Amino acid sequence: MDKRVVVTGLGVISPVGNDVETFWTSLKNGVCGIDFITDFETSNLPVKIAGKIKDFDPLKYGMDKPFARKQDLFAQYGMAAAWQAMEDSGLKAEGEDANIDSFRLGTYVGSGIGGFSIQYRETQKMIEDPSGQWVSPLFIPTMISNMASGQIAIKFHANGPCIDVVTACATSTNSIGEAYRAIKHGYADAIIAGGCENATIPLGIAGFANAKALSRSEDPKYASLPFNGNRGGFVMGDGAACLILEEYEHAVKRGAKIYAEMVGYGNTCDAHHATAPRPDGVTQARCISDALAEAKFDEKKDNLYINAHGTGTHLNDAAETKAYKIALGDFAYKAHISSIKSMTGHMFGAAGAAEAIATILALRESIVPPTINLDTPDPECDLDYTPNKAVKADLTLGISDSFGFGGHDACIAFRNFDQNK
Repeated sequence: MDKRVVVTGLGVISPVGNDVETFWTSLKNGVCGIDFITDFETSNLPVKIAGKIKDFDPLKYGMDKPFARKQDLFAQYGMAAAWQAMEDSGLKAEGEDANIDSFRLGTYVGSGIGGFSIQYRETQKMIEDPSGQWVSPLFIPTMISNMASGQIAIKFHANGPCIDVVTACATSTNSIGEAYRAIKHGYADAIIAGGCENATIPLGIAGFANAKALSRSEDPKYASLPFNGNRGGFVMGDGAACLILEEYEHAVKRGAKIYAEMVGYGNTCDAHHATAPRPDGVTQARCISDALAEAKFDEKKDNLYINAHGTGTHLNDAAETKAYKIALGDFAYKAHISSIKSMTGHMFGAAGAAEAIATILALRESIVPPTINLDTPDPECDLDYTPNKAVKADLTLGISDSFGFGGHDACIAFRNFDQNK
């Protein structure tokens, strides 16, 4: 018999806040976290803005100075989000007050790129001295993208399944979806699931900018423009987000706080192009339809919120709109939709998990966060994308979708928690 899966902990490090309360308050109020980059020189770069993390202190999140000194920021962000989520959940796998078997606690924390800044720094050393004698012995174990998941497992004594999903922008949506299936089918009692990223470095900017993917706006507060006719590309963002997914009976037995129930997951591939989404939206629609079917979506009873991928690129936003219309038919015009990337920028491997948290809190508080700067709607994007201001809505079902380079499509679904279901 399939298990029920609930969410019992949340944690986030984002351009609009380094804890869940600040993150959610910022989103509801339309606060933009995008600004000029100040932590490295940008005068020669084509893009000078991003959603960077501000005032981050790893020592506030269970890390010590030696650990922080050795780890790339992507892993530090991941650890901080996981620490928040575990503290929030109250789960412990070691000690006299342990409340979960360590072999039943898993870690599914992905990263689209991994230790990008470490790789950049150590490559410079190798170029300067081809003997390689100055390359750090910690280069490999801090660069590889699975290290965030591994270090989080070490920190929380999680001896269960440990996976690093790498599916570009869909990374943490897939991480959460695969964790959901693992618990649903009995392979774990709880999993720390999410993603982390620190890709806003000079090499990252150059690569994405030369691929014609980034906004060239010189105004950081009017740069990330999902579904806007003036959109010109996405804005890079960094951070991390983690959810604690837990088997329902396990959570109830220990008296856990339950935020929502996870009820669906869809996963497809465009099989179309390395970077461009499939323009007709058919494969994207299928992953959305699969998640909705598993969630038992009922258009006569459900009030649906969709946290859109909404990157602000011409191709994505048009194809995503088509996907919603294919998946939902006429109901697409009744759904509440928004893109928080208008405020955070695109957090890559962390985006899906941050957006999952926004979806859960939207359900919990009956508030749809806005798509800010939506002053000139694109006629091709003619659905209700919640322009500029949050709205109240009695939501029953929320989905969050992500589409990544390589054609990776993923969608996850949550319901307001009903203990008697």
